[in-house]
Amino acid sequence: MRRPEPVLPHVWRDDTRTRHPQVTHVEHVARHDGVSGRWPEWAPALLVERLGDRGITGPWSHQVTAADLARSGRDVIIATGTASGKSLAFLMPAVEAVDAGGTVLYLSPTKALSRDQLRTLTDLRLPGLRAAVYDGDTPPGERTWVREHGNYVLTNPDMLHHGMLPRHEAWRRFLKRLRYVIVDEAHLYRGVFGSHVAQILRRLRRVCARHRAEPVFVLASATSGSPRESAGRLTGLPVTAVTEDGSPRPGMSVALVEPEFTDLTGEHGAPVRRTAPSQAAEMLADLVREGVRTLVFVRSRQGAELVALAAQRQLEPDLARRVAAYRGGYLPAERRRLEEALRTGEILGLASTNALELGVDITGLDAVIIAGWPGTRASLWQQAGRAGRGDDAALAVFVARDDPLDTYLVHHPEAIFGQTVETAVLDPENPHILGPHLCAAAQEFPVTEEDFALFGPGTRERLDELVHRKFLRKRPRGWFWTSNERASDLADIRGSGGSPVQIVDISTGGLLGEIDEAAAHGTVHPGAVYLHQGDTYLVEDLDLDEGVALVGPAEPAYSTWARDTTDITVRSVLREEEWDGGAVLRFGEVEVVRRVVGYLKRDVRTGAVLGEQSLDLPERTLRTRAVWWTLPPEAEERLRKEDVGLLGAAHAAEHAAIGILPLLATCDRWDIGGVSTATGRVEVFVYDGHEGGAGFAERGYSAAREWLTATRQAIADCACEEGCPSCIQSPKCGNGNEPLSKAGALRMLDEVLGAAGRGAR
Repeated sequence: MRRPEPVLPHVWRDDTRTRHPQVTHVEHVARHDGVSGRWPEWAPALLVERLGDRGITGPWSHQVTAADLARSGRDVIIATGTASGKSLAFLMPAVEAVDAGGTVLYLSPTKALSRDQLRTLTDLRLPGLRAAVYDGDTPPGERTWVREHGNYVLTNPDMLHHGMLPRHEAWRRFLKRLRYVIVDEAHLYRGVFGSHVAQILRRLRRVCARHRAEPVFVLASATSGSPRESAGRLTGLPVTAVTEDGSPRPGMSVALVEPEFTDLTGEHGAPVRRTAPSQAAEMLADLVREGVRTLVFVRSRQGAELVALAAQRQLEPDLARRVAAYRGGYLPAERRRLEEALRTGEILGLASTNALELGVDITGLDAVIIAGWPGTRASLWQQAGRAGRGDDAALAVFVARDDPLDTYLVHHPEAIFGQTVETAVLDPENPHILGPHLCAAAQEFPVTEEDFALFGPGTRERLDELVHRKFLRKRPRGWFWTSNERASDLADIRGSGGSPVQIVDISTGGLLGEIDEAAAHGTVHPGAVYLHQGDTYLVEDLDLDEGVALVGPAEPAYSTWARDTTDITVRSVLREEEWDGGAVLRFGEVEVVRRVVGYLKRDVRTGAVLGEQSLDLPERTLRTRAVWWTLPPEAEERLRKEDVGLLGAAHAAEHAAIGILPLLATCDRWDIGGVSTATGRVEVFVYDGHEGGAGFAERGYSAAREWLTATRQAIADCACEEGCPSCIQSPKCGNGNEPLSKAGALRMLDEVLGAAGRGAR
């Protein structure tokens, strides 16, 4: 089978690179031979024998280090590369604990990963190991068996939160013997979700203590920045980090690719680049023709299907049959068939969402293509690590989307290579997160002052507030839950934004799908064009009280674009810093009031505006945290003398800053929002899009100079003249990307950055 590196000139045609440099950079990552270890003397002999039957004749050094730490009673995080064998590190002490009569709780962020782990455990055929999955898909009869007999239970944070902790007395037999809690894919617990999981783990520790158990926490993570600190924040415990990866690695070439401009023009005449999925589909087809086993990571389920279909259309029938899509929503049997077909080479090309990033046992590929920035450097290396077999060199390709961050990265490889990966951002003390978990804890058994150290410094204040709101009742023995309802329902741990709105096809009565209530205003408002699996619908009605959007089949010659207004009010300034030149940077609490006021109809062929329709939808109020900067009067005056339109400059700088912040804050641009004002004084706000905040704006404040410098570079580096989606246009702008000034944004950011800061006060 052909190796990928010799294919590079054939796949990315040298003749086009003279017209437009598609490949902007190629980084060569050296191979690593690995550092072997020895089986610990305490490792279960039968486990060692079974692993030997599977070709694992010895551990790597990091596996032994982590296993020894866990067995000694130290809470530990193992943060090493993809396919480095992290599972073996926690499997050794876990099996020994089970052999001694103990129990193990395994947590993963997805059901699929739990079931993959169950398959691995079952294949080992270890007598006495009663491994079982306990999640929303587990039948009621089987749940009873798991509670009473399971000694290695695999679940997810959602089920732990809703199903296990509220019924901890039914789990008494399991909990009192609990020796280890394994938290897999720990790098994914960030932002709002990670903050909720942090409180769930604190409640788990509290429940375990009630049953006289003190389990050791073992966390497995992709390589991450400050893993010890992140794991400590997640668990509330001092954690030892194992980061020296002893596993062998093949050499790898990592190519950065920027799709070329097309002949089309988009909004306001902006040039349009070829899409990342289209580029990835062509590359996938070329690599499959060369016999290179390739995996494409795409950001959406629909995108995975479209990339596979586009690649199939470019291939001869016998090769087209060897290309497929893989995503969440497939039946387990279908997923297993695809995984096995990729392992054996029956399938040469697979387009997937990150369902194949989350620990599923797919390795040994020749090439990986990543269509669009996956969110973090940690995810980039996690996905790229799927490529590489034996001593053969591997290929990873990052294809940039038409987006400020992607564009910045392909032109600034130093922001990817030679950098430590990001530190997970989470804020378990967020009052909007802490409050619901205190209610859940009180329902499990009364909260007392002894719990204050566990839940954090704001615990008493939150408890007083919950008493005032009549969620809890204060008694001499502690704080009690007052309702017969489930307290766990108060916490929306995935941060979906409330109860979903169901989308119903009025022609058939069938359910097409669901959408978060927060997103429904701008997506399924009356008159909106709604797309579903290639079919087009018009929204007839949106009933927010009932949580239903009614849609009907249609083929309009236009698309719709919601327009909204956003007002922001500063509630408090928590930190501020003045920079040389007079610009002031602040971080604090804000109230954001948004309202969808209408929508535009745009011609699907030309993008021309055909008309505007007003809407009467309720306001949505968000109390959150923001970072913002303010220009001094003298800077504004300089800009006015240069005929810089302040509002267009601030608006463009806001869009670009939102696009670049995910480089530093482990978030997606859809997790944050922005407001720019130029009435009275110029201010640009970037806020967390989650109630109470999620830590993203605070990270922006802490790294503001690096963030805004990268924002300016992203705008300046873009090849367009007036501004485009690669720099200052935003796909989520409620004002139709008006007004925007690329040149003005550059001048304004020059004024903001000035020289070095004078220090915080």
